[in-house]
Amino acid sequence: MDAFISRKKRKLSLPDQVATQATTTQEQDKTPTLATPDDSETESTDFKLALLSSLHPDTDQQLLLDVLLAHDGSVLDASTELTSDSPPPRKSSSSAATISTSIPASTAAATGYQSSLSTFLSENQLTSTTLSRPPKLLSKRGKTLHLYSPTDIEAHTPCSIIHNFLPVDEANALLQELLLEAETFERSTFKLFDNVVQSPHTACFYVESVEEMKVQKTEYIYNGGRLDDVRQLTPRMLSVSPKVTAAVNASILHRQKSNPNSQKLKHQSPRPWKPNAAFVNCYNGPTESVGFHSDQLTYLGPRAVIGSISLGVAREFRVRRIVPVDDADTEAGSTSTTSTSIGKVGSKEKEKEKDKTSDIQGQIAIHLPHNSLLIMHASMQEEWKHAIAPASSIIPHPISGNKRINITYRDYKEYLHPKFTPRCKCAVPAVLRVVQRKKENWGRYFWMCFAGNVPGKEGCSFFEWAVFDEDGKPVWKNGGGGGSVEMKAGKV
Repeated sequence: MDAFISRKKRKLSLPDQVATQATTTQEQDKTPTLATPDDSETESTDFKLALLSSLHPDTDQQLLLDVLLAHDGSVLDASTELTSDSPPPRKSSSSAATISTSIPASTAAATGYQSSLSTFLSENQLTSTTLSRPPKLLSKRGKTLHLYSPTDIEAHTPCSIIHNFLPVDEANALLQELLLEAETFERSTFKLFDNVVQSPHTACFYVESVEEMKVQKTEYIYNGGRLDDVRQLTPRMLSVSPKVTAAVNASILHRQKSNPNSQKLKHQSPRPWKPNAAFVNCYNGPTESVGFHSDQLTYLGPRAVIGSISLGVAREFRVRRIVPVDDADTEAGSTSTTSTSIGKVGSKEKEKEKDKTSDIQGQIAIHLPHNSLLIMHASMQEEWKHAIAPASSIIPHPISGNKRINITYRDYKEYLHPKFTPRCKCAVPAVLRVVQRKKENWGRYFWMCFAGNVPGKEGCSFFEWAVFDEDGKPVWKNGGGGGSVEMKAGKV
């Protein structure tokens, strides 16, 4: 298993390259020669897959890859397995993956070089993993586990993925529409450790109506300031939204049924998920990225669910579980890569100390190909962090070139409108965060000032514990948004 964790990933060849290799092989010898034991270590996986595909042209590429890996790269053994009457070694996928596997085999594509980890588990292990407590993380400290199978992603992360989510023409049209929009996207500017920095990619915020655009520009606060560029959802984004809504709600229901008591998490909203806003991100080239962070919960509330569509260039989505520590000097865990610490207690030195424990359980990399829907479930923002890591190289997309477009659909709660939430001494609506790193108060929510995140402005020491009911609705003090409380060091 260690080989799957630490081995270097193989570069994915373009379909045309694979086809060319297969054609060249057949022209040289009308009867393809299967790999011998001496060849198995020297021939590339691309070559073996192309050879196997030429022998079984009607078989799905992902299945061919799974069978090839199950037989240690032996094309002869894999071909024998495929021509026999016995079932393939690949386990049946979960219902979360059923949507993606319903796509015709002719349009499906292999998403990476790894067979499902479920092929290495016994039937008893599969049953216990699915029906009882979450499985132990397979990632290790300082290493990255690469996952491609929807079944593995569902089992080992707080995410679900659906490949080939939209019809091909619809996905491509949505991509083309947003590429035009992205030409005028901007980088956000914020303050980090008293330095003014820019985000490493461009983005824009979208809402459903013109009226909501005005509300967002005048009443909502992001990173301590207001948004100048708020746009109405494009026609194709609006048409895709119901499909995203249906898929996300089905995935939420499936995940809840997989829990031991078939129940939602504490503070998770019981109402159906309904997106009414979206951030659209554009990553132009392999170096544009976003560091490890958790999304702000201020307007989403506790246990938020986010639906994320990837279009264009395939990139790696990395996640890592937050490990709380028992340290009297540890501050509340940050829920945003762009935030400063409470009352300026943050520093580069303390961030370095946090990094020593942040990767204690390693990272998990999820491959996000074009036209995939990733669902970040209710445990994601409080217990994990996620990132889009810089890539050493990428495979250009025929439509977007070097660009990746990402749409994150969100469900804003009307009861978390800024007119209800507490205001700090700066008279700015406070931001909602959660304690992530300290065991003593791990999982508790709190309100704090965020005005100091704006370049040229200073924040205050406002702090207030947040109280939510079982369904994630806020319980306000005296029926209002709460008052001002001084933050005391070491109590968060």
